[in-house]
Amino acid sequence: MNSAKNNESKQFHLHLISDATGTTLLGLTRACIAQFEGIEPVQKFWPLIRTQKQLERVITRIEASPGPVIMTLVDKKMRARLQERCEQLGIPCIPVLDPIMRGLSSYLGVVPIGVPGLQHTMDDAYFRRISALDYAMRHDDGQNYEGLEDADVILVGVSRTSKTPTSIFLARRGIKAANIPLVPNVDIPGDVFEHESPLYVGMTESAKRLLQIRRSRLKADDENEGQNFHENEYLDEEKIEEEVRKARRLFSKHCWPVIDVTKRSVEETAAEIMALLQAHQERLNGKE
Repeated sequence: MNSAKNNESKQFHLHLISDATGTTLLGLTRACIAQFEGIEPVQKFWPLIRTQKQLERVITRIEASPGPVIMTLVDKKMRARLQERCEQLGIPCIPVLDPIMRGLSSYLGVVPIGVPGLQHTMDDAYFRRISALDYAMRHDDGQNYEGLEDADVILVGVSRTSKTPTSIFLARRGIKAANIPLVPNVDIPGDVFEHESPLYVGMTESAKRLLQIRRSRLKADDENEGQNFHENEYLDEEKIEEEVRKARRLFSKHCWPVIDVTKRSVEETAAEIMALLQAHQERLNGKE
């Protein structure tokens, strides 16, 4: 049997089986795998497995390359069949959503309905995500100041502080996010920063890291439209440091929360913004 317990073999097969798109399963597995050093999982991904016939094909592949199975199947018969075969093969079969559903079911006193892919149905939440994505694209990089009062979040920061990817990530969670760049010698109308409903968040980063990112970005451009790369003020570290200081003064003036993205992933930044947004909305609703 292939097993991560075998110290002589760091490589093993890992089977991920879902009755939906598998996005949740991939995320959970990635988070768990990151906690183990010195392993090399050969990942086999089996999404949209909803019939016994499809499941039998997957079981055949598992038999050919045995390894732990992590699954998010809600159909009881399919789960039982997969768990039975894994037990016969001597490999773990882990239903990752079970502890969550058991806890919720116990608290709510409601039995899960067991419909595959229910989280992807075209309900109000789905259309809210689509609307949020459209909003984020229309209000990206300060290209549109109209409708900012409808934003849930407005991200403000100097160039290359991950404002756009963070806005898109938030939009995929149904959060309407606009982002506004602070560009030297470019004036922004004063009322842009005066809306009461949205949460404003200042985005900052170390000058050295910004310089690295900007250099990489300009090198990737088509010869930077004929400009002299080394004389570009965009890459002057002293000027970048002044940009960052000026941005921080603006954030402080408006008492906005500030996130330093220097050592953060987009996911970590978005998670903090969602927590800040929750507190902000509670204050607006008079719950605090």
